[in-house]
Amino acid sequence: MRVNYASVFILLQKFRLGYSVFLRHVIPLFSAWELTLPSPTHSNPYWSQQALETPMSFIPRLSYSAQLLPYSNPTSSLQPIGVFTSSQGAAEEHAQQRLETWRSQLCSSQDDKSGLLLLLLDFKKEYRGCGLIGRSWAMVFAAGGFKVKLYDIAQQQLTSALENIRKQMKELEASGFLKGSLSAEKQLALISICTDLKTAVDGAAFIQECTPENLELKKKIFGQLDLIVGDNVILSSSTSCLLPSKLFTGLKHVKQCIVSHPVNPPYFVPLVEIVPHPETDPSTIERTYALMKKIGQSPVKLNREIEGFVLNRLQYAVISEAWRLVGEGIISPTDLDLVMSDGLGMRYAFIGPLETMHLNAEGISNYCERYREGMKLVLNTFGPVPEFSGETEQKISQAMSEKIPVVPKHLNARREWRDECLTGLAKLKKQMSSN
Repeated sequence: MRVNYASVFILLQKFRLGYSVFLRHVIPLFSAWELTLPSPTHSNPYWSQQALETPMSFIPRLSYSAQLLPYSNPTSSLQPIGVFTSSQGAAEEHAQQRLETWRSQLCSSQDDKSGLLLLLLDFKKEYRGCGLIGRSWAMVFAAGGFKVKLYDIAQQQLTSALENIRKQMKELEASGFLKGSLSAEKQLALISICTDLKTAVDGAAFIQECTPENLELKKKIFGQLDLIVGDNVILSSSTSCLLPSKLFTGLKHVKQCIVSHPVNPPYFVPLVEIVPHPETDPSTIERTYALMKKIGQSPVKLNREIEGFVLNRLQYAVISEAWRLVGEGIISPTDLDLVMSDGLGMRYAFIGPLETMHLNAEGISNYCERYREGMKLVLNTFGPVPEFSGETEQKISQAMSEKIPVVPKHLNARREWRDECLTGLAKLKKQMSSN
């Protein structure tokens, strides 16, 4: 095994084990994790026919990370913010199912399978390293002047997380994009690490969970927290898709539970969706909203839970029609993205769709009077939900891969460029709103 803590990856090289042996005896050495396998498309160069056989020969890549989970008291800028991460657990059955699904998909695929098979075992879905969402939350709270405690069972992972945060804060400060009024050093001084859960949550008033989108794992975590927190602590989840009614029901402190769903990447995109459980106390909603405002985020309140919340429902509606338009040959993938980035997106960066309607006519009523029949005519031509696979997937994948090759160097460079753009946009919006 070769360990590279600089990138917080664990590379297990050239295992010649059956996958069941690997899952039983190697994986349990690590903390709880989420298995993420890419779709077997022609654009992915990492497939190996040998990986379908046993003994299994591959280079699995493990992203072993400290998940950061901050919490604080909105009434005081110096209350401790504890951070809770994935606990060690048996994930063999989940991994086995995911691996079998992937193997069956690959067997039926006609795509090129040359090269090496990479298994990515990642704590935070598509994110790598110490958990982008968790690190961003910690940085946002520190920028707001709150003390942050990072918790993990592994000291090395906490150390790696801190180093990653330090590096990012220094880079942001040098480029003039660091959030908050405190210097990078002062913000870093607010962040500490802890390997004892009870110590991490001691004195806290707000807990933000940032573990994988796995219902049973999250329920287990909140069950543990439910046993040790007081009656005034808010238990909040970063989940992007799990309903509060499925996540929190049965907890003793259910009235203190809420979802605070950030947008990727949270440090650069301020929106937070606040979604209550049916039994969430109104004061929990208001305290969470006030805290998010205090740390510089832009919270919105959902009156009740709904599948996908609001952001993803809007996003999926756009993706669905984009997929359909490309699939039907109406427009190329590249031009489709331009319609958003150089068209709708420029307006929506400053005003939403409803205000756009309001301004594009003499108010909403006038807009509906003018365009309702045209809108209904177009909407009636929308088809069913796409399968998000097959020829359209290959077409879009090829176009995106030609623009941004699917290799870490190019993907990371593009992500950094995206984050710089988002930071610049945030500064521009703040400047314009103050004027």
